[in-house]
Amino acid sequence: MRPRPRPGSPAVARFLPTSLLLMSAVLSAACGEDAPPGSDPAKPAVFTATRVSTAQSLAAVPGFADQSGGGIFATATGEAVRLRLDGTQAALAAHPRNTAALGAVRATFRLGPHSALVETDRGLFLADQGWLIEPLWQEVLGTGIVATAQTADGAAWLAHPKGLFQLQGGVLASLKLSGQPLTGITAMTAAPAEDGLAGLWFAREGKLNVVVASAPGVYQVRGTDAPLAGGETVRALAGLGAGTGVAGEVWVLTSTRLLRRNTDGWSTVSLPALPEQLLGAGRYLWARAGDRLFTYDADAKVWGSAEGLPSGAVVLLAADESGCAWARVGEQSLAISQTPAPRVTGMHQGMLVVEDGLVVQARLPPGTPPKSVHFQLEGQEVEAAGPAFSMGGLEADGETLKAFSFSALAPGGHTLSVVSRFEDGSEARRQLPFVYQPLTTVPSWARDIRPIHEARCAKCHTTSPGRPLNTYELWKSNAQLINAAVRDLRMPADGPLDQQGLALIQRWVSSGALP
Repeated sequence: MRPRPRPGSPAVARFLPTSLLLMSAVLSAACGEDAPPGSDPAKPAVFTATRVSTAQSLAAVPGFADQSGGGIFATATGEAVRLRLDGTQAALAAHPRNTAALGAVRATFRLGPHSALVETDRGLFLADQGWLIEPLWQEVLGTGIVATAQTADGAAWLAHPKGLFQLQGGVLASLKLSGQPLTGITAMTAAPAEDGLAGLWFAREGKLNVVVASAPGVYQVRGTDAPLAGGETVRALAGLGAGTGVAGEVWVLTSTRLLRRNTDGWSTVSLPALPEQLLGAGRYLWARAGDRLFTYDADAKVWGSAEGLPSGAVVLLAADESGCAWARVGEQSLAISQTPAPRVTGMHQGMLVVEDGLVVQARLPPGTPPKSVHFQLEGQEVEAAGPAFSMGGLEADGETLKAFSFSALAPGGHTLSVVSRFEDGSEARRQLPFVYQPLTTVPSWARDIRPIHEARCAKCHTTSPGRPLNTYELWKSNAQLINAAVRDLRMPADGPLDQQGLALIQRWVSSGALP
């Protein structure tokens, strides 16, 4: 599937609603003279960092790390580069139908598990596989992105000097407070609010607030119970996602300390030095203090301190859900992790699985090969053979990857683990929480899928420039390609589908693509 690049400014109006989302605000004081929370002294265990280097010299600006390996970054010369798991360069180019030149890259921001927003001095571009594509709404927003985050409902949020924007269903909407844009945001992350609702935390004027949905399309801006002292300001935010049976959490770096809020409430975390950078992805947190890197595994509840890094100034560029961080260390650009953890393709963190079977593979980072690779799920362990390392093995032809059946799973949250075991007895593990909601209805093209096509796909996939998909026959013949693209949240190009639309397409494909 190939998305349609921005056809021109008249189309932009369709993607910026005149009636923008409203927020009823409760801006209680976010700072006060509350007593500080209990101290939680971190005791980082020193580890020799597993490193993957790249020949590319990366700029010390935000990048995007893909949980299946690699990512998209800005080079020191201002070009956009797509890297693989082993640090080599993959294809990335401007879409031929873009109307503007790319220009020099300023930063790259996460939009979803496998999608990123690249900001250049000429505008904004969506990264889709090997293409950089102008979004239809880029002229409305323009350059200057401060931060992005994705909340549990699948919406992408963009903090910008013009205000706070939500991108959902292909529509860019400005969220306003008492009719005024929420300007001045300096940091932002997605994490549960204090009452457990899905929240979007942001720092504004040194204070901390959280956005929650009080009803579909209606949002509240709340103050928080963060125990900030007078004069203490928020410098950075990081959110950790939910695990199986475990809620996500928010981390707050202030001018004087590091705060953490989980289901037990607020606590002060004392590291050997106050961090200057904070990044969260999945269940892992990374913090930089001077030239030292610390990481926290929220599932194992352990801190680590990386050693064995080259000498020179350290800057964190990006982090992914496998526990890997990309950093610039001196003049070198590295992917750094505690262990050579395998990556997963075919599934991503927090994924909604509705199909009975999926092709799931492990990808191994460069270095010493493991003695064996195992998938673990609900007490069962499946050993995978290389070089494919497929969870379901191979079909009878010995070449085709076989889907693994999830049909025996109970609906609800689960965790898939992929474990590499080495000759010396050590292990490297990747844990991937997901939600299984099996097929309960049988959708049809005419009733369920065609409305999605007309609302979200037709503008790019009728005749050109994307693959034509304007008939039932074309959808059916491309069903697997479509399914993979929407499941990985790569399509539609102007923003992912909502959970209902995503589930409908997956169920339609898995139930036989009925007319």
